[in-house]
Amino acid sequence: MRHNPPVPTPLLQANHLCKRYGASLAVDDLSFQIASGECLGVIGPNGAGKTTTIRACLGLTEPDAGTVRYLFPGHDAVLEMPRDALAIKAQLGVVSQSDTLDPDFSCAENLEVYGRYFGLARAKIAARIPMLLEFAALTHKADARPGELSGGMRRRLSLARALVNDPRLLLLDEPTTGLDPQARHLMWERLQRLLQQGKSILLTTHFMDEAERLCSRLLVIDHGRKIAEGRPRELIAEHLEPEVIEVYGAGAVALLDSPLKAMAARVELSGETVFFYAHNGQPLLAALAAWPQLRTLHRPANLEDLFLKLTGRQIREDG
Repeated sequence: MRHNPPVPTPLLQANHLCKRYGASLAVDDLSFQIASGECLGVIGPNGAGKTTTIRACLGLTEPDAGTVRYLFPGHDAVLEMPRDALAIKAQLGVVSQSDTLDPDFSCAENLEVYGRYFGLARAKIAARIPMLLEFAALTHKADARPGELSGGMRRRLSLARALVNDPRLLLLDEPTTGLDPQARHLMWERLQRLLQQGKSILLTTHFMDEAERLCSRLLVIDHGRKIAEGRPRELIAEHLEPEVIEVYGAGAVALLDSPLKAMAARVELSGETVFFYAHNGQPLLAALAAWPQLRTLHRPANLEDLFLKLTGRQIREDG
């Protein structure tokens, strides 16, 4: 007799969330959950409802309908926003899009003051500060103020500050936006370390490589609604052809009216680049040899392809 593995109890469970701003429905019947030790990535275009969803989970925005519930290890009862906001926030760590560090305090003082917000004893905060600074690779900047730090250092300090209360769950709203590649990779390494320690993470991001590196599951939303959910590689296999051939250069757009179009399962144009999606790209690559002036890139389908297929290639404005 086959026994299915036990389903982990959700740490966070959002049920049928709705939030309207005037005539705009920012979140539309959205449900999801996060288990202990998992990273759930929330991806979608600008204005898809990602930040509103995080604000609802934090109790900063009250939904018009639906519930946000938490069940933390050690708590017998289910906690619900906004009724149990204080007990919930004691278990959460938050890194918002904007920089909320206090410019008048040093790195160490920023950590100390934030720890006081949680009612932590001075001795406990003092014991945690060196570990948090080491985690953020900022030990040598303990006495520096945020204005003296690079963008990457400030984001790491924000992450360290979110860990002052040793939270069960981190809510990170685009934590690496604006960082250079080196700073992003260092931030990813730190987030991977937290996941290995058993922390849970809810992450919104516009970087598909970030989502694929960090997230065990993805929630794709658009216009406030869930349009896909699952493991990154499984979503790619479900929605996309396995191979992509990008073609660009003078005359590439003319391929849309050529017989080569029939050699792919799907063809898209973005700017001056033609994207051929195929189950077997070799015949198409051989045929493209007749256009030596064109440049080609043959690669496997990835999360960016998934994102663009599900949400479209049209640029969205913020809002």
